[in-house]
Parts: sequence; C-alpha cells; structure tokens
Amino acid sequence: MKRNVSDLLAPAAAVLLVALVVAAAAGAWPPFVAVESGSMEPTVERGDLVVVTSAERFPWGGLTGHAEPDAPTRLGGTGDVVVFDPPDDGQHPILHRLAFRVSAGEDWTDRADPALLDGDCDDIESCPAPHDGYITFGDANGEYDQSAGIATVVREEWVTAKALVSVPNLGWFRVGVDAAIARIGLLPTAVGVGGAAAVAGGFGAVLIGWAGRGRGGRRK
Repeated sequence: MKRNVSDLLAPAAAVLLVALVVAAAAGAWPPFVAVESGSMEPTVERGDLVVVTSAERFPWGGLTGHAEPDAPTRLGGTGDVVVFDPPDDGQHPILHRLAFRVSAGEDWTDRADPALLDGDCDDIESCPAPHDGYITFGDANGEYDQSAGIATVVREEWVTAKALVSVPNLGWFRVGVDAAIARIGLLPTAVGVGGAAAVAGGFGAVLIGWAGRGRGGRRK
C-alpha cells in the first residue's frame, strides 16, 4: 500500500520540485505566467506560458523601456516585457511591454509615439504623470495602456517580474485552473487537480511496470 501511494504521489512531487528549482533560479514565484489575452500577439498568444524572473535578477537586472538606447530584445520586440499588478484595480496582473520611464508631473505625451495616443495630455487621465513610473503597452494594442485607460502610470514597485521566454500553448492548463478556482473555489480545484495527477501517476507507473516486465521477459 505504501509503495502504491508513493507511486501515485511521485509525479506531483516531481512537478513541484521542478517548479521550485525554476523559481530559485528565476527569483520569482510563480516562475511561470499563463497568458490570458491576445494583447501581446503575434509573438505571445493566449494560452502560451511565459517564463519570468525577478526584475533585479542577474544577469537580467533592472528595467529597460522600449524607447531607451540599446534596449534588449524581449519576446519579439525591444524593451522589457513585465508583469505588473496595480493595487486595488480589481484586475488580473498584466503582461505588457515597457515604453519609457516618466517623472511625476511630466507631460509624457511630448516623448510618446503619436500613433499610440488618443488625444493630447489634457485628454488622458494619467497625464501629467501622477507619480514616477513607466508608460506601458501591449504589442497588439493600438494605444499605450495609459492612453487607453487600461492602467495608470506603472510604479516600479508594482512590477512583480519580467519575461524571459514564452512557450506556445503550455499555459492552457494554468488558464483552466484559474477559471476553475474562480468558478468552484480553491479547495475543490486543488482536490480535482491532485486527483487527476494521482490517476495519471498511477497509469504511468503501471505502464512503466509493464514495459519493465516486457524487457525482462525478452532478456530471458
């Protein structure tokens, strides 16, 4: 019985171990972000999984905007792509690209790309900048987040991680889990996912056992 329980729990433990190792290397938890919208298409699409790191993690330390000289290439464009979570806005964290840094009180539209603005500073709630921070945008969107009213100027402390690479379609599981949590709650979802992992582990152990016995039989 103990061995059977161990076989069932092994896959879940292995997944947790891998996640912990990746988190330790990345310096962020969770070390993966599932993309829930198409605002960063075509490079990053809904259902993709993005590996993220701490904004200060070596060798990717610091934050660099799209408009800055020698900006790094991240996810198909220049400038860091970050996860930011403005407090008390009632939204999920947002994965968008940094455009440029602004200072409190600045009319940042003077430095902006006119194609990504809807009006001048008088027409935009986040202009002049209410505080120091960053202007941001989604690659597939036609406006800066601050011009479209998606977010105010993003304070640096609201940036929880920045993106390194994306893996197509691997984020659907996370999207599904988040949807299940929103619909039925954390505990039922955890029980369901744990049960599915245990069943999958059991089938895997059985298949591995059959394969081992088959090889043993052929050696005889």
